[in-house]
Amino acid sequence: MAPEPPLLTMSGITKSFPGVRALDGVDLEVRAGEVHCLLGQNGAGKSTLIKVLAGAHRPDDGGITWCGEPVELKSPVAAMRLGIATIYQELDLVQGLSVAENVFLGHEPTTARFLVRARRGRAATAALLGRLGHPEIDPAHEVGRLSAAQQQIVSMARALSHDVRLIVMDEPTAALDPDEVDNLFRVVAALTAEGVAVVHISHRLDEIRRIGDRVTVLKDGRAVAAGLPVRSTPTRDIVAMMTGRDVEHVFPARPARGAHTAAEPVLKAEGLARKDEFEPLDLELRPGEIVGLAGLVGSGRSEILETVYGARRPTAGRVTVAGRRLRPGSVRAAVAAGVGLAPEERKAQALLMLESVTRNVSVSSTSRFARGGWLDRGAERRAARAATRELSLRPDNPDAPVRTLSGGNQQKAVLARWLLRGCRVLLLDEPTRGVDVGARAELYAVIRRLADEGLAVLLVSSEVPEVLGLADRVLVLREGRVVHTAPAGELDEHRVLDLVMEGSPTS
Repeated sequence: MAPEPPLLTMSGITKSFPGVRALDGVDLEVRAGEVHCLLGQNGAGKSTLIKVLAGAHRPDDGGITWCGEPVELKSPVAAMRLGIATIYQELDLVQGLSVAENVFLGHEPTTARFLVRARRGRAATAALLGRLGHPEIDPAHEVGRLSAAQQQIVSMARALSHDVRLIVMDEPTAALDPDEVDNLFRVVAALTAEGVAVVHISHRLDEIRRIGDRVTVLKDGRAVAAGLPVRSTPTRDIVAMMTGRDVEHVFPARPARGAHTAAEPVLKAEGLARKDEFEPLDLELRPGEIVGLAGLVGSGRSEILETVYGARRPTAGRVTVAGRRLRPGSVRAAVAAGVGLAPEERKAQALLMLESVTRNVSVSSTSRFARGGWLDRGAERRAARAATRELSLRPDNPDAPVRTLSGGNQQKAVLARWLLRGCRVLLLDEPTRGVDVGARAELYAVIRRLADEGLAVLLVSSEVPEVLGLADRVLVLREGRVVHTAPAGELDEHRVLDLVMEGSPTS
């Protein structure tokens, strides 16, 4: 018997934009029932390729076959009709609509007279959410009020509401805790067992090992490896293909244990609490020290950072910086005292995406460049450039729109803002989310160097190895309570996961 043709074949796909060739003859073959991983650094062409597959971009050259037949994907609707669904990293849910309305948007259940059958839509949505292991999500709930993890599940339900044969998932686990990731992978395994193909994009190489069957690696718009078996390809080889060089998965050396104990704390949180979010906690942070907060999504990690920063008002306790008590719930007071925050959602919460690198870096220090009521743009530009050069932000162009930067360089722009401001306490929430493996190593080195220069850092990350690799000391959180405190060198990933799942007395 002749072998069954691949479900999808993309051959010689080329796509150019003004001034850049995003794809240069890329091939991709996906078989029914497999998880095909697509890897590459930011700017390698992954997003452009999946937009061609989704019908959002028309290729300049090359061909696409579906089930052995040539096709033209002229629009997202055409792709969806074939059974190709794409879940983007930046979720495209419609705020203000309910979960069910989002799931069936564009193909709502209707009567013979084309009236929407809302009750049937809610029932079908509930069935899909149950299939995804989330029956607790209310189909009638407004989608904008859901957590990031729940919104990710709604996006998957929307994909499954069509008769899909291939699902493209772009960084689907970025906002999920380990339990949610496990549940997602169980769903993926069930789908592939039914013959559905999955194209999985992730920067987390451990996930590729867990879930992937084959891998295609893109670099500079070209496929440098196509359809390699995941389990028999060494991680070092994959990293070298992505980056063009060997990248060691090591963190910068931390100072000797006890190196910070002699210094006076620059930040103190005493009895700090927010009702229904986290219980009273005490925290001290010294100059040059990196303290990590480890815990599941919903454990209170981000809420603690935002309360210290003044974005949330505590219901108890106080925060002091260099002995100066901060006004509760005041971002202005925290920034004036030298506290800076790099938030989890940097594009939505930290960056002015349509503005230049200069404006994004200087926005918290504008008064420095005021001259007689006018803004000295030359001084502003020079100062911003000095800050970005210190962090090796690329490209070295202060006039570039920040939206054109890679994820790692966008994060450097946020860090440069606080470097220019002269902050003494830096709060980092998921600092490497959406950042590729090569840029992560650079960010780790930057964060450690800033700490070595005297900055105090409070770090939150969903990736336990990242917390243990960067931090000097770790606070483990469970359900809003600190259950363990220890030097990072005394913990390992398994111990931390046991603590966040089971909890133990604080030590």
